[in-house]
Amino acid sequence: MDTTLTVLLGSAIGVAFVHTLIGIDHSLPFVVLGKANGWSLRKTLGLTTVCGIGHVLSSVVLGLLGIGLGTAVASLEVIEASRGTLAAWTLIVFGLVYAGWAFARRRRGTRHAHQHDGLVHSHADARPTHRHSTPSATAAITAWSLFIIFVLGPCEPLIPLLMIPAAAMGTGVVVLVTVAFGVVTVATMLGLVTLAYYGLRLQRMHWLEQHAQVMAGLAIAASGVAIRVLGI
Repeated sequence: MDTTLTVLLGSAIGVAFVHTLIGIDHSLPFVVLGKANGWSLRKTLGLTTVCGIGHVLSSVVLGLLGIGLGTAVASLEVIEASRGTLAAWTLIVFGLVYAGWAFARRRRGTRHAHQHDGLVHSHADARPTHRHSTPSATAAITAWSLFIIFVLGPCEPLIPLLMIPAAAMGTGVVVLVTVAFGVVTVATMLGLVTLAYYGLRLQRMHWLEQHAQVMAGLAIAASGVAIRVLGI
């Protein structure tokens, strides 16, 4: 294999792994939403895969568009940065709205009444004896929202990795670099989500389980804040 190609592929693999590993938005939203809504690992990983592919492909399309138009790498990275800012704020808003919805939904369900000795008793903290699945419509909205956020999200390292070999080595190298970057990115996301999914034992933490959806929304918002503040 050509030395330059080896370096490019190695760079694509290394950058993809590190970029995904330090970007908490690549795994945290899926873990907390999956656990809060009682999704199976298979369903959680399925959504992770779709969002990961959309995350990579949106940057591939932008990079290929730049190649076709002869746009400078710096110009495309500016566009990617603006997409990153938009995605971060979208995560923050989505997380806060989701937490607010979950809190209001829980408040509506915290009172219950029953009849005892001819009198009606009202209780302020009724805890269900079993978990109820999130309605399919809500789950679909949640999934689509995450997908759109990830399509808008940045994958800045892919832009120079695509355009530099395209200028010097041709289409075949672009395809190889893209596939390597995409596969490693999605695989790392799946690995992180799986580890965190099994690591969280919400059923052993009663209070946290009762507030799981609120905590999920706040965690997603926090990941958006981390992107803005830390630039990860």
